[in-house]
Amino acid sequence: MRGAKSAKWVAMAAIVALAATACGGDGGSDSGNNDMNKGAADPNGILTAQLSEPQNPLQPANQKESQGSRVIRQVFSQLVGYEPGTGKLTYVNAESVTPNKDSSVWTVKLKPGWTFHNGEKVTAKSYVDAWNWAANTKNNQTNSSWFQDIKGYEDVHPAKGDPKADKMSGLKVVNDNEFKIELSGPVSYFAYKLGYDVWSPLPSEFYKDPKAFGEHPIGNGPYKFVSWDHKKLIKVRAFKDYKGPDKPKNGGIDFKNYTTADAAYSDLRSNNLDWIEQVPTTALTNYKSDLGKRAIDQEYSAVQSIVPAFYTKQFKDIDPKVIQGLSMAIDRDTITKTVLHGSRTPADSYVARGVLGYKAGALKEQVTYNPTKAKALIKEGGGVPGNKISIQYNADQDHKPWVDAVCNSIRKATGVDCVGDSKPDFQADLNARDKHQVKSMYRGGWVLDYPVNSNFMRDLYGTTAAGNTSGYSNKEFDKLSKQADEAPTLDETVKLYQQAEQVLAKDMPSIPLWFYKVNSGQSNKIYGKIPYGQDGDPIFTDIQVKKK
Repeated sequence: MRGAKSAKWVAMAAIVALAATACGGDGGSDSGNNDMNKGAADPNGILTAQLSEPQNPLQPANQKESQGSRVIRQVFSQLVGYEPGTGKLTYVNAESVTPNKDSSVWTVKLKPGWTFHNGEKVTAKSYVDAWNWAANTKNNQTNSSWFQDIKGYEDVHPAKGDPKADKMSGLKVVNDNEFKIELSGPVSYFAYKLGYDVWSPLPSEFYKDPKAFGEHPIGNGPYKFVSWDHKKLIKVRAFKDYKGPDKPKNGGIDFKNYTTADAAYSDLRSNNLDWIEQVPTTALTNYKSDLGKRAIDQEYSAVQSIVPAFYTKQFKDIDPKVIQGLSMAIDRDTITKTVLHGSRTPADSYVARGVLGYKAGALKEQVTYNPTKAKALIKEGGGVPGNKISIQYNADQDHKPWVDAVCNSIRKATGVDCVGDSKPDFQADLNARDKHQVKSMYRGGWVLDYPVNSNFMRDLYGTTAAGNTSGYSNKEFDKLSKQADEAPTLDETVKLYQQAEQVLAKDMPSIPLWFYKVNSGQSNKIYGKIPYGQDGDPIFTDIQVKKK
């Protein structure tokens, strides 16, 4: 994902920019433009990229997983984005997003002249109607909780029963190119949230048949949707009339589905695939020699974890000491160095590195391998019910080796039996989580949606958060999160969230394992190096395909 008018807001952007410099994209876009001008790259060239089957129909508010979001981000543009390499807030479809004095009311002005791919104008109403529809509990959108900051959300999305209204009172259209957002309380970093997929505008065509739209979305982004052959291929093509700052430097993308990471890697090596999400574990030791200059190795802002399903009999009333003990039984240093061949860094926080508010060592003892204490804590906490856990994961990506290693470490350190519980693909894995069908624990992974620590806490562990599929709830954490959101400055917000992280450190709603890296590769059909964003995905619009 991807200035500002007040001095206060400029300072906020600067803070995030400083915090985000540890990660980010390749910075070689200018040289790419020069090369294209020289005729070395084909502006109409089609690139191929790996994708697993999206969990849900392609409706912007119905995507909280990386595969569907990867497509949505190409088809829809947001109001704001983040500058690769710095995290600085940039404007995309918005001309400006400005707060009032206490950040409780935000005014959005749009850049005029934008259209959807069907020619319909993008207006303030396109945003307001889309958000009202997505927030409404009757429409069952997986990311509806992202609108809960807006005044009147509880009227369209009550905790129980039918909605009292079909519009949030906090949204007001001023004219075609301006609207206001009144929040239920101040949120200092609200503009940063507006870069996430859920805030996309929708054309009037959507409301005629939302289900059909999910099979063939019409967006306002750099690429126009073409087709979806389920579990095989999704095609998007460059939108020639796109008005945004990130115009495609290629002709489009074919997203190809693979059932295993090894199959995708094989196609990459033979130049039948231009980009893969992750090199399989079996190839980590030699992929750099296999691919040479085509190999990619860089950190991005994401955390891998294992998560107890707190709705199960096993974990419903568990003493946090048991989860702390299981965490201390995992030898992260050895697993990342051997099984994962140095491709991960042991986690020491719930927040990923490169994100504003990441605090090195926020988790200390909880993530330090200590078999003696691990065993003692589990015993003090009353033990693991059944003395056995399972870790659910998706088999279409290469998770089995590290899941087996984690289980072996826990078994050896504590005597608690541990096994992997594989689902055939990511869609099946996510469906089991959403339907509360996880038997014990599941593999969790969280990639930044916006570069502020709240995204790794409130949006994942808040009681009503869309990302919270474990059933975890803590009133103290929710209260601190609310105080943090209502703080008068972003700096104070971040510090309060750091306090909230210590509540998580005691409760252990998940067991952080390690921070991610992009260990990937590209084909020899790509001109130059693929640029990456802080979310670990390619900046697809900047990828250039060689002329044949």
